[in-house]
Amino acid sequence: MMEKENNRNDDSAAIRNPGEPKIAVEQAPTEENTQAPNKPGLRIGLSVMVLIVAFVAWYSISDQFAPYTDRGTVGGYIARIAPRVSGQVVAVFVEDNTIVDEGDPLLELDARPFELAVRQAEVDFEQATQTINASSAAIVAAQAKVTQARASLENARTSDARTQSLAVRGIVPKAQAEASRAELNVAVAQVEAAEADLASAEAELGSSGRDNPQIKAAQLKLEQAQLDLLYTKVLAPTRGVVTNLELAIGQYINAGSAAMTFIDGRGGWIVADMRENQLSKIAPGNKTGLLFDAVPGRIFTGTVHSVAWGIDTGRTTSGGLVQNQPETRWFEPARRIPVRIELDGGMDHWPRNVKLGGKVTVVVYTAGERNPSAWIGMGLHRLQSLLSYLY
Repeated sequence: MMEKENNRNDDSAAIRNPGEPKIAVEQAPTEENTQAPNKPGLRIGLSVMVLIVAFVAWYSISDQFAPYTDRGTVGGYIARIAPRVSGQVVAVFVEDNTIVDEGDPLLELDARPFELAVRQAEVDFEQATQTINASSAAIVAAQAKVTQARASLENARTSDARTQSLAVRGIVPKAQAEASRAELNVAVAQVEAAEADLASAEAELGSSGRDNPQIKAAQLKLEQAQLDLLYTKVLAPTRGVVTNLELAIGQYINAGSAAMTFIDGRGGWIVADMRENQLSKIAPGNKTGLLFDAVPGRIFTGTVHSVAWGIDTGRTTSGGLVQNQPETRWFEPARRIPVRIELDGGMDHWPRNVKLGGKVTVVVYTAGERNPSAWIGMGLHRLQSLLSYLY
């Protein structure tokens, strides 16, 4: 009460003496004005520091237990289709980016020179056999069958070798591998039967016919001419795709020169370029998450097949000395080592829209998929798969 009264007296005195300056009364400190001033900048700075530390910690942990890279590419078997004989192209049976099956014709060379060579070889063979009073018609026919059977056997062996290799890795089913081996056995039996028929035909010439040098030379010449004639038509080695086709009718091709590019449809994989400091725990058998740019929004699973043992450093030599490229940046980029990954399920589960050389984002779960680092990696990978619709 007295304090209020004094205040009123002070105010009254100020009113009565307006010319006199009013003396400020110092107030006693209270609990409110003794609190520390509010500093939002400090809180923001601390929050940023916490986020940076958390990011660095996650970055280091993820490199060991959930290494990630967006530098993955789709790989596959690529064959340069080339004829075994030289000649002028008279027919191209496929178009660019065409799917073909094993044995489908791809191109054909002018067969007339090779037909003449076969006829000449047949004449030479007949002349050789006539010198010992034997008929060569049966031997010519039998020799043609042997040539055809041997060519079929060679194709069967090549196809079986590829199929067995893919079967060992689980890319093709076991039943397909068994069917391929059965086809190889049939081809072997056909060669044996054709050779038996040829031996029977030669036996009719007498004991001296098989050992006659002239007949041997003529027989080899005829077999080579028949093979060259067969090679004028180039067939697809397996089921696959012809791409980057630039071949035209009338073009002359030398034997062994690439005529077209062929992608084998029976095998595919992913090559992920990992930094060296991400490889310490990556091992064959690790499960992976795969995001194809061609299939946004969907995560596929794969298994690490192997880690490359070396890369090309790009260092050249001059006069026997290694050239060291000068580095002008503060931090040299990390070297990346290829890691080969197989898609789970093999080619039966391969996405149709994914092409050879396509981009793949890869996460490797080196410690399994039941741990916090794997869960965070899966979540971020899933988020990226949804964002991939936008770019």
